[in-house]
Parts: sequence; C-alpha cells; structure tokens
Amino acid sequence: MKSRILSRATFFLTLAPLLFFSATAWAQYNDNRPSPGAMLAGGFFLLLFLIIGLAIYVYVSLALQTIAKRTNTPDGWLAWIPIVNIILMLNIAKKPVWWIILFFVPLVNLIMSVIVWMAIAEARGKPNWWGILMIIPPVSLIVPGYLAWSA
Repeated sequence: MKSRILSRATFFLTLAPLLFFSATAWAQYNDNRPSPGAMLAGGFFLLLFLIIGLAIYVYVSLALQTIAKRTNTPDGWLAWIPIVNIILMLNIAKKPVWWIILFFVPLVNLIMSVIVWMAIAEARGKPNWWGILMIIPPVSLIVPGYLAWSA
C-alpha cells in the first residue's frame, strides 16, 4: 500500500512541473496572439512603407543618373546598384574612390555624405550649401531632384 502511494506521489511530483510549465506556455501563447485586424493593419503598413521606400529609391537613382549624365560622368547606370552608387557619387564629386570606406563608419558617413553632396552641387554649378541641406530629412528628398533637373 505504501509503495503504491509513494509511486503515485513520485509520478505526480515528476509530472507536476511539466504540466505547470506547459500550461503557462500555452496560456502565454494564447494571450499574446494578435487579432486578425491587427495583423491585417500591420501587413498594410509594412506594404505601404515598402512602396514608399521603393519610390524614394527610384527617385534618388533617377536623380543621380541624371546628375551623372549632366556632369559627363561615365557609367551613370551605377546609380541603380545600392552600394556601388556611392562610387558613382564619388566620381561625380571628383573625390578618391577609397573614401567609400568612410561611408561605412558610423557618424563619419554623415559628414562624408555632406562633403560629397557639396562637391556634387559644385560639379553641377550650384552653391555648395545645397550639400549641407542633406542633413535635414524632408529637404534631403528635394536636393537630389534640384541638382538633377534644375537649369
């Protein structure tokens, strides 16, 4: 009789933590599940941001390609390749190509970007302070278009 009680107690003590933790995990799984409406809204906003990002990428690539054409810089099609377009910018600005390394250093890349865009503005015959405007986020969308398509 004692062995039967002991074996049941041992079974319960071994199984109880497993049941407890699995029940806790199951409760957390069910409680943290987003509603279908929230999932739909999240997917919509993700798609919206992807479309906006793609539109900005196409706009800046077209502007950079036009700037390359107007400054008689060869290989303007490099504007469409994500990291290689930095080399095109350096060629337009007539800066050494090894500066691309500085574009991968945090905080230094901001300074280098302004310096390169200032040189690009000068290459287009515009005042170099247009490159400084690349620091301001909404204006940084206007500057490439102005440098590309203004007279």
